[in-house]
Amino acid sequence: MQTLRELWADGQPTLGGWLAVPSTVTAEATARTGFDFVCADNQHGAIDYQATVGIVQAILLGGSRPIARVPWNEPGVIGKMLDAGAQGVIVPMVNTVAEAEAVVRSSRYSPVGTRSFGPVLAGMRAGDYATAANDTVAVIPMIETVQAIANLDDILAVPGIDAVYVGPADLSLTLGLPPGNNDGEPAFDEALATIVAACRKAGVVPGIHASGALAERRLEQGFQMITVAGDLLAMRTRLTEELAQARGAAKPTTSTTAVY
Repeated sequence: MQTLRELWADGQPTLGGWLAVPSTVTAEATARTGFDFVCADNQHGAIDYQATVGIVQAILLGGSRPIARVPWNEPGVIGKMLDAGAQGVIVPMVNTVAEAEAVVRSSRYSPVGTRSFGPVLAGMRAGDYATAANDTVAVIPMIETVQAIANLDDILAVPGIDAVYVGPADLSLTLGLPPGNNDGEPAFDEALATIVAACRKAGVVPGIHASGALAERRLEQGFQMITVAGDLLAMRTRLTEELAQARGAAKPTTSTTAVY
């Protein structure tokens, strides 16, 4: 199976699933749906490292590529997620060049970075993980503040960054907007356009948290890494619809856009 980095190098868009529930069953079911990647959210999801170990196994069993969002830009946590077998890391709130450089250092072995060697689980799944890891692990800092956009060109120039990932909720908050996808608001639209244009110029993949309904628009805008569904929101939405139908009510209006 091609890695995310190889798919992006071929110019292919990648559509992903998002996990907030600490369940291997949910993880395998999500992976079997056919997503290009599935992310275990260790920041805002109810998932920790121990759950991630099983979730990565379940995603691999389901035939997809496991990645993880870490709680913060901390080298020990980043390394541990990669040792568990995550094939990429999404790192929140990267606002400066120094913070972007720290993400790369934590994700790459020497001489490129300072990641400590000990891939107890990841190493079992690769013939020569020590040689392959620096070329296969996807490094994905999040761009989700006005400060990050102000520093964007310099952040994207940091060697070793493969993609950036937009968090619409935090980006909107720093723009003075309510948390969410604020399409149609000039400041929000301009911010997304700025990110995509800068990524194209730098040769970095632009990614974003979205939904199935927004995927076509995001692809047209130029995003290549798009999360289109999350386990908890999808379950709640479907359960709400089924219950409303059973009670004879009109189909409810339920948000299907995850923004975190």
